[in-house]
Amino acid sequence: MDQTMRPAGPYGLLAEFKDADALLAAATRAYGDGYRQIDAFTPFPVHGLAEAMGHTDKRVQWTVLVGGLVGMLAGFGLCYWTSVIDYPLNIGGRPLNSWPAFIVPTFETTILFAAISAVASVIVYNGLPQPYHPVFNVARFRERASQDGFFFAVEAADPKFDLAATRQYLHGLGAIEVNDVAH
Repeated sequence: MDQTMRPAGPYGLLAEFKDADALLAAATRAYGDGYRQIDAFTPFPVHGLAEAMGHTDKRVQWTVLVGGLVGMLAGFGLCYWTSVIDYPLNIGGRPLNSWPAFIVPTFETTILFAAISAVASVIVYNGLPQPYHPVFNVARFRERASQDGFFFAVEAADPKFDLAATRQYLHGLGAIEVNDVAH
């Protein structure tokens, strides 16, 4: 988006918290109080944070499951096709469709397809690569976000957002510092 098309007004507010527990408590309370256009930024995964903010999207898990099932069918199908249809060899009177011999290649293709679908779905569903986000405009975020900072953003697009009231609300949640985020 170029400079002329950026919306007027702030993007929102960015609050910094002292640790992961304080951030998790703030996110839980903010979501419970009706804020919906919220996001959190941490230097490491915080268990329960996504759920605390109301994220129940399971698209990645379903995509990985489907990828694994497709890999399983592809692996077994490849083994069956080569051993039974394309190049059948009767060795020692064994059946052509000797499924126990197909287990290892089937397992490997299941893992391969699941892993590839996991990486691809995370990239696609998270909208990556995202080289710019408005929170990068906050100096404190640039300095600490990937090291030891725990940040919580409330977007101005949220129906409950009011600049002064939301700033006071974030301070009331125990924020160390609250910054305006420009577009």
